[in-house]
Amino acid sequence: MGLARPIQRSPASAVKKISRPVWLAAGIVFTVLGTIGIFLPVMPTVVFYLLAASCFSGSHPEWAERIYQHPTHGHHLREWRDRRAISRKGKLAAILAMGLSVPFTYFTLGWPWVLIPAAVLAIVGPWIWTRNE
Repeated sequence: MGLARPIQRSPASAVKKISRPVWLAAGIVFTVLGTIGIFLPVMPTVVFYLLAASCFSGSHPEWAERIYQHPTHGHHLREWRDRRAISRKGKLAAILAMGLSVPFTYFTLGWPWVLIPAAVLAIVGPWIWTRNE
């Protein structure tokens, strides 16, 4: 008499079961960080809401849609989702914040730490500026 073999599940189904709670948890964390960014000017809001919407699209699409319909930030989120566009005001704010972080880091932490925000500005600044408006 042969022994019954257990039903084999594909690795993809196991990963999918695990990944949905992970995407949900990540979406919640990014939503909290984005909400903190509303009150703290040094933290970005829209970036964290974009990450949250992306995470929720894999776990709870209706939650992602709620973020895209946000009364204040929803327009910017939808523009990025649909056209990969950043408003001129958003571009200026991002590049100005990165630019101000260079002397701030220099005066607070000094050399060589100032190279980190300088490198971020040199790499990310042109990328932001070349996005659609």
